[in-house]
Amino acid sequence: MNIIVTGSIAYDYLMTFPGRFQEHILPTEIANLSVSFLVDAMVRQRGGVATNIAYTLALLGERPRVMATVGQDFDEYRAWLEAQGVDASAIKVIEDDFTASFFVSTDQENNQIAMFYTGAMAYAHTCSFQDLGDEPIDLAIISPNDPRAMVQYPEECKKLGIPYLYDPSQQIVRLSGEQLRAGIEGARLLMVNEYEFGMIHEKTGLTKKDVTGQVGALVITLGEKGSAIHVQDRVIHVPIVPPTRLVDPTGVGDAYRAGLVKGLSLSHQDPWEIAGQMGAVSAAFVLEQKGTQSHRYTRAEFVARYREHFDDGGLLDTML
Repeated sequence: MNIIVTGSIAYDYLMTFPGRFQEHILPTEIANLSVSFLVDAMVRQRGGVATNIAYTLALLGERPRVMATVGQDFDEYRAWLEAQGVDASAIKVIEDDFTASFFVSTDQENNQIAMFYTGAMAYAHTCSFQDLGDEPIDLAIISPNDPRAMVQYPEECKKLGIPYLYDPSQQIVRLSGEQLRAGIEGARLLMVNEYEFGMIHEKTGLTKKDVTGQVGALVITLGEKGSAIHVQDRVIHVPIVPPTRLVDPTGVGDAYRAGLVKGLSLSHQDPWEIAGQMGAVSAAFVLEQKGTQSHRYTRAEFVARYREHFDDGGLLDTML
């Protein structure tokens, strides 16, 4: 598939808090919140939603092209992406700024507090699908990015006839109800978690039934309860794949998206159940590692793990 992935590219600063956030936040004083958490571990990892998705797609045998903006500190990251099989040719450098940075602390119950520095991502709207040449694009992934880009990209995809996956997630709070409606309408699929869909409903008034009338599918991830894929008048429930060890939840949703997209490329008939299951397998690999691009496996190892939990009827042989 010719897949274009848009969204953030960032460095992730991952910190571990040895307690529980809830024990140090007073509900009655939430309006005057001023807290500080002493963490006992920190690592810097390559991250960003677009590159996280692209990295897992490359593991699964695709060569996705990332369209995004980065800063003057990106040279090493670019070389590393290309070495993993990701096409970085559409990544634009903003010379007088730094690559976006994500700071997240995780407590003992896997609750997270995060902050994001926009940096060069603020220029994402200067990239355009119209600059990518004449080769047909099978799917565009529109994931969290500068809000101007997230308004612009669905408009361009609809104008150019490019199918797209719409994933507003972290930027739902920055987009208006009207902008969210415009992004959703005409998307091949909308992907969010359960809480995020609640925010979309609050801002747009759209119900699940309304959304499935406007998109090819609505995919809602449900944490430990797996995921639900709403297609027309049916709901496909996909369970999680239990991780062999639980290390870090950061980037799990990005890996799920990549696995699902790869699954959609394998079958043109009714791919949704297998696609969701491939997303669940991809997510499990990330849970078992520290960081969003630390997991590694061969396609044979991926297929073997899939078959420990699900039946693909031989469809995944094409990956081998």
